[in-house]
Amino acid sequence: MIIPRTRYVAAAGAMLVGLALSSAASPQSSGETHVADPKRGAVIAAQGTAAGAPGCAQCHAFSGASDGTGAFPRIAGQSSDYLAAQLRDFAANVRVNSIMSPIAKALTANDLADVAAYYAALDPPFPPLSKPDPTLVEAGEQLAKVGSEARGIPACNNCHGPGGAGEPPTIPYLAGQYAPYIALELRMWQHGYRKNSPDMMADVAKLLNDQEIAAVAAYYQQVRGAAEVAASR
Repeated sequence: MIIPRTRYVAAAGAMLVGLALSSAASPQSSGETHVADPKRGAVIAAQGTAAGAPGCAQCHAFSGASDGTGAFPRIAGQSSDYLAAQLRDFAANVRVNSIMSPIAKALTANDLADVAAYYAALDPPFPPLSKPDPTLVEAGEQLAKVGSEARGIPACNNCHGPGGAGEPPTIPYLAGQYAPYIALELRMWQHGYRKNSPDMMADVAKLLNDQEIAAVAAYYQQVRGAAEVAASR
């Protein structure tokens, strides 16, 4: 369900009312199973933690939609397991990023679970983006759905699901993700800077040339937007 922006912002603000900053630092007894708390995750997203982690909203927005430029990925509605796993990878230097790595290291295991649960539950509107080159999108659709037998490239949808909807809990959605971010991550795998999924994504990324990366990124960015327009008719 897509929530109108004004209602979404109002609801998000209301959720923080009455939540003290101390709730973002609530202790968990050792040996006790932690149940992810999205309300506490909302406080972390907005205000950060007492240990020094800044609020996630500074880059990803409180809605999880980021700013549409692709400098930061859309994380709203992504599986909580996937989001938590990526944060653990940043903390362990399996994924290295000058912004995310120190932030992840400042989060406790409970912080990770709570903020991941918060963002996983969101479904904000998609921002309006510039219309992509239809030729590029068509080429990307071919790669996403069929791949390239001649070049040994498997279809992206084999793992990321029909239309790039993802295969929770471990494989992220690509539909509606920002093209610059998709392209950047593929290049990170190509050059060995991103080290998680070394036996799948790194191998696939190394098969792609620059034009193919641009094409598949352009295709996935507009997939969900196209589906929403069709559904509204």
